[in-house]
Amino acid sequence: MATQDNNMERPSGLTPPQDPEMVTRKDRALILTVICVILVIAALAVIGFLCIEPAPDVVQGQGEATEVRVSGKLPGRVRKLYVEEGQHVQAGDTLVHIVSSLADAQLVEANAMEEVAKAAEAKVDAGTRVQIINAAEDVWHQAQAATGIARKTYDRMEALFQKGVISAQKRDEAKAALEMAKAGEEAARSSYELAKSGAQKEDRQASSAMVKVAKSGVRKVDALLEDQYLLAPFDGEITVIYPDVSELVATGAPIMNLQTDDHWAVFNVRETLLKDISVGTRIKVRIPALDKDTVMEVFYIKDLGTYANWQATKATGDYDARTFQVKARPAHKIENFRPGMSVLYKGVETKSENKSKDKK
Repeated sequence: MATQDNNMERPSGLTPPQDPEMVTRKDRALILTVICVILVIAALAVIGFLCIEPAPDVVQGQGEATEVRVSGKLPGRVRKLYVEEGQHVQAGDTLVHIVSSLADAQLVEANAMEEVAKAAEAKVDAGTRVQIINAAEDVWHQAQAATGIARKTYDRMEALFQKGVISAQKRDEAKAALEMAKAGEEAARSSYELAKSGAQKEDRQASSAMVKVAKSGVRKVDALLEDQYLLAPFDGEITVIYPDVSELVATGAPIMNLQTDDHWAVFNVRETLLKDISVGTRIKVRIPALDKDTVMEVFYIKDLGTYANWQATKATGDYDARTFQVKARPAHKIENFRPGMSVLYKGVETKSENKSKDKK
């Protein structure tokens, strides 16, 4: 019976009992493996913390250049454009021709007013006409003759009055006639001298002032017409042209933008990175668009105000850092360097690097 029981088949799905010693060895090996992995990870973390330095902050700027809007005082119509966008011009090159029929008419009117003022001044300077002077002299001579006759008449009347031939009234009438003749003679003499002396000093000053006013009107219109041909104020590149040919432009309206050849880079830098940067410092930069490393010299540093502060991320133990704008100009001319290109700050150039480059 016992033999039969041992030979009976075990039910399917039942595993044979395992040796306790084998289970213990597997658990120990697994635990040891986990411990080793944890120790290796901890060791790598410690080594990384001690040896690997954090990557430096990337300070990115961009290229800039001065752009000037070319405009004029003359309102008118664009007759011709002598340049196109992207063209490089030299100082003094003609850029555009503007015409104004209104300004041309004002110039004609101003010239006519100047001629009128000059004619009036010439008339005043010439004095009174000869005919008027001669007529005044003749009237004076007539008054002198009338005075002489009146004096003789009075002398006769006075002699007759002394003899008692005439009454005192007749003598007084003769005396009054003599006084009237003398007054007429004096008035004629004054008229003659006035005609002979010509215009008064004030009249000459007024006529001279009118000529100056007329000349200033001509110069004013000429000043407007000077801007009918606009010239390039400096060397540079035409970046934008606003009006087309035949379009009207107002006084001071921009015609085109002229970009100078003086380029630089501008960075917004946190104040914690400014310990080695000052005006005159040479910094190393990279221009990705040109795949070029170069050196620039700082010429401008200014804070951007509280609106550009870097806010502290911790409640305690940190502070808000201000942002400064830094401008740097290339130490040497960079071909194809254009405004808007990215410029990456790579650090401050050391004195040894500077000396070696100077020797080269």
